[in-house]
Amino acid sequence: MISFAFCSPDSDKISNEKNKVENPNKNVKIIFFGDSLTAGLGLSHPDDAFPALIGKKLQKDGLKNFEIINAGVSGDTTSGGLARIEWTISRGVDVFILELGANDCSMGKDPDLIEHNLTKIIQMVKGKNPKAKILLVKMKAFPNMGEKYTKRFERIYENISRKENVSLSPFLLIDVAGIQELNQLDGIHPTEKGHEIMAENIYASVKELTTKL
Repeated sequence: MISFAFCSPDSDKISNEKNKVENPNKNVKIIFFGDSLTAGLGLSHPDDAFPALIGKKLQKDGLKNFEIINAGVSGDTTSGGLARIEWTISRGVDVFILELGANDCSMGKDPDLIEHNLTKIIQMVKGKNPKAKILLVKMKAFPNMGEKYTKRFERIYENISRKENVSLSPFLLIDVAGIQELNQLDGIHPTEKGHEIMAENIYASVKELTTKL
């Protein structure tokens, strides 16, 4: 059985009970930790966001007894993620998907700071559960950030994957970024169809981690 939870550090509860189906036999906790892309900003329902879509695909492919926790916070940066990671993983984690960095990039944050924060988040997850499987979701810089910044930003993810020995997904927004009909009116946040493509983009990476549990 699959269950979905939506996690917010502003509440004492780790999930919205209206969006969670209890499963007393669940033993795999999969946390998607990110920003508005993970949260599904602008979608009609959180079940339309790529974390829930990946959960449904895992279930279809035969994974049993797991829980998808959407810990996406719109507007979050790597500094914000670092500030809330301890709370998010306080009830355990088996598979951790980390999607952060886009908002830092849009603000022109120092790539060294971004790399530091993402590394610390991963290290804290490892500290909570040394056996946890971790996937770092690759992001790319916005086109207007300049060549020097873009190259340094995009090295962040390869550097962390190598140094921390964690899996690295393909770019989350392949075939979505910059395509008008796959994004909402702001041109930044994907539509339901865009999220379907995002789920496809990283599904193989997520599934591979679940087979190693």
